[in-house]
Amino acid sequence: MAHNNKTTRLFQPNMLALAVSSVLFGAVLPATAQQQTDDAAKKEEAALEVIQVTARRTAENLQSVPVAVTSIGAEDLKQRGIENITTVQQYSPNTTMQVSRGTNSTLTAYIRGIGQQDPLWGFEPGVGIYIDDVYMARPQGAALDIYDVERIEVLRGPQGTLYGRNTIGGAVKYVTKALSGDNEFAVRGTVGNYGQKDLKLSGQTALTDKLFIGAAGAVLNRDGFGTYLNTGDENYNKDITTGRLSLQYQATDNLRFSFAADETRDDSNSKGGHRLTPSLLTKETPPDNVYDSNTSMPVDNSVETSGQSLTMAWDVNNDWTIKAVSARREGVTDTNIDFDSTRLPSLDVPAFYEDEQTSHELQFLYNSGNLKFASGLYKFNGEACGAFGTVIVAGAGVTVENGGCVDTDSMAAYAQGTYQYDEKWSFTLGGRYTEDDKDAQVYRYMYLGYKLPRVQGGTPLQVQTDFDKSASFNHFSPRVGFEYQANDDLMVYGSYTDGFKSGGFDMRAVKSLNPSADEPYQPETVDTFELGIKSEWLERRLRLNAAVFAAAYDDMQVTVQRAVGNNVASQVLNAASADINGIELEATAVATDALQFNLIVGYTDAKFNEVIFYDAASKTSTDVSNLWSFANTPELTATLGTKYTVAMMGGELVLNANLAHRSETQIFELPSVLDSGGYTLLNAGATWYAPDGHWDLSLQGRNLGNKQVRIAGYNFPLLAGEQTITAYYNDPRTVSLTVGYRF
Repeated sequence: MAHNNKTTRLFQPNMLALAVSSVLFGAVLPATAQQQTDDAAKKEEAALEVIQVTARRTAENLQSVPVAVTSIGAEDLKQRGIENITTVQQYSPNTTMQVSRGTNSTLTAYIRGIGQQDPLWGFEPGVGIYIDDVYMARPQGAALDIYDVERIEVLRGPQGTLYGRNTIGGAVKYVTKALSGDNEFAVRGTVGNYGQKDLKLSGQTALTDKLFIGAAGAVLNRDGFGTYLNTGDENYNKDITTGRLSLQYQATDNLRFSFAADETRDDSNSKGGHRLTPSLLTKETPPDNVYDSNTSMPVDNSVETSGQSLTMAWDVNNDWTIKAVSARREGVTDTNIDFDSTRLPSLDVPAFYEDEQTSHELQFLYNSGNLKFASGLYKFNGEACGAFGTVIVAGAGVTVENGGCVDTDSMAAYAQGTYQYDEKWSFTLGGRYTEDDKDAQVYRYMYLGYKLPRVQGGTPLQVQTDFDKSASFNHFSPRVGFEYQANDDLMVYGSYTDGFKSGGFDMRAVKSLNPSADEPYQPETVDTFELGIKSEWLERRLRLNAAVFAAAYDDMQVTVQRAVGNNVASQVLNAASADINGIELEATAVATDALQFNLIVGYTDAKFNEVIFYDAASKTSTDVSNLWSFANTPELTATLGTKYTVAMMGGELVLNANLAHRSETQIFELPSVLDSGGYTLLNAGATWYAPDGHWDLSLQGRNLGNKQVRIAGYNFPLLAGEQTITAYYNDPRTVSLTVGYRF
């Protein structure tokens, strides 16, 4: 909910709360007609805010969209102290968004048990990340920091009939602020513990009556939560610079063009893991502080991402809109990961990733009478390359260099329409046909001594992998649904949706250990049935949205790495089948004219039915489904939050607090000592808006209980003579103070 002036800011939050006390604590009938009028006005003011989403490619009321979707607006993001997209997991049921192991800005995202464990190039996410209408094909740089954003939407369940590629688990949309042509400027400065110093700037104006321009940028800095003990370098620090430029040209009343460009550079140090066991080679013991580490590598790290997009929207007439979106994105990562986190130059992994993508989408949107639909054509081309060396010391020093590229060409056609049969019933039918072509070149060489990846020269001691192969995959994904609008405040919906994620090649393939490692792994699919309600009660003072779902997950892609002697055997399995069932609840209620509560609950019951695992050491295949559980998928996620609004010093003070709980979570499919037990985080904040409508002051505390939770790690109990079990943790307690000014 954006506050554009003093009047909006002072009164609109109270609209979320007024008059519920008359229901909860006993209403008193008005004695006069004037009082009746006043009470009616108060009830109207007390109604919950109307939330707009674009889940179906057009702006709609959240309560009319037959999709399980969470939307968090810019003002709520600020009041809740949400600085990074990963925190959104606390406000969307059955959702996991974490920073990946050994990185600062690579995203691990799961929704309803479906996602991507391994952020290696060439592997594709099961949850689609979008900046406006542009799909981000790689997780590197996808742990987006939040600035100048209009809202963030999380769509749960397969979204393939309307959204880009590989949205088998769901989609996360980062919706930037739209240009209006108004003269606007905003600056926000933040200081916090661990030396946090952030500066965010944004603004827009009209160059002419038809041409608007906007720009935003941020510099985000923080000292490390810990230290590399043997070098003195910071660990878990932050050094990010990011910016975005937007242009909009209103060529005619019904034709507009929009251009956007963004760039982010992350120069934070590489992230070192915390050893959970003493080193067998160096005898180093685990540091006392979980954010401390040791390393035998430089801590240099660089992640650069950028993108440009051009959008044309043509309102052909009152019924038809044609929209075209062309975009390009690229990213380069150059980093160092010390697997064993010791002073000894062993299990060192210098890594380099590079990717480029272009996409073109042509949309046809129709809305007239009883029928509305969205259809389109989508083309994607992507090249993802990388190389990393694993320096192994076990008797003699050797380096295993793994690298290669995968090129993807994808074409898709989609359509989804909803027909309003009568005042209460409507029906939805959609489908998407996708065809992917992939070309992969993969190599894996072993060298004597310490060799950096991509450095020419040297004679391989052993060629473990060297192949160049192609594969094609295609699939049709249907969607069928119904919507029953019982009254203005209650809708019941049901749907069947088929989700699809393309197959590919294992970029870590080790043919010397697994002769079939050069064969492509196959696509995965999920058939999801969902039944849900969107409802508002007590004169729109209680919003209750819920969904139950059942998903049959076939040929699930699981990346497995196992130590075999001094080597690591990689394998991408197509688990034969799994079942995922669950429920989701999102409730918002006003208790008094100043007090609001939020409750979010997600329950997931995910079980493997069959997993045929090839053991590279024993050369045998076994069904291990009785041993495996879903990674990054807690059974229970729940958040209880409250917001209290009160007049203060002529302005308005908004107090926020929440308890965010996640039950026990496995980091990998096999149980390990890395796995985290259940935990609850406490967050709280206070935001004061000045009476002039320009200034605000926000004090935020996150993880106030200072819970230490393992969220990622490496688990090689015996590799190259070392016991390598290293963990990565969530942020500790952080407190920040932000001063904002806007006009």
